[in-house]
Amino acid sequence: MSSSFEEFVRDRTGVLLRYATALTCDPHQAQDIVQNVLLRAQQRWPRIVTLDSPVAYVNRMVTNEFLSWRRRRAASDVMVPHGGMDAFSPPLDDPTDAVDERQAVFAGIARLPRKQRAAVVLRYYANRSFAEIASELGCSEATARSHVSRALAALRAAATQVDRVMEAL
Repeated sequence: MSSSFEEFVRDRTGVLLRYATALTCDPHQAQDIVQNVLLRAQQRWPRIVTLDSPVAYVNRMVTNEFLSWRRRRAASDVMVPHGGMDAFSPPLDDPTDAVDERQAVFAGIARLPRKQRAAVVLRYYANRSFAEIASELGCSEATARSHVSRALAALRAAATQVDRVMEAL
């Protein structure tokens, strides 16, 4: 655990940016969210550093900031990312299929409602349990499971629809 705020920022900013980018599907919005969270965390650092897990607390701040983001464009929930994730996760050796698949996944995730998107990212990107997801989203464990289940159903339906279009071509 970092003892000073400067050490915390140095050690955790990259992780927070990757997490926020996965949530927002927009690296610029992710930077804004992380910057806002770090500014608030700096003001409260003497109290935050005394908690059992300052890392978890600041991560929750990022999640909450994403869920309540007010300065976004009206269409940001349906925005398709434009390759911004490459800075955080380089494409595989054969970029053709991998990039297409990744873009399709991120496009599908970007269309999900905010809580479902957060639940999927927490489950499959941050590898959180349903209990942890429920705690982070401020809901019951059953609701967290429901968010993930509905999100996966929507992603499967979108993938099936894309397959039908591709077969028609």
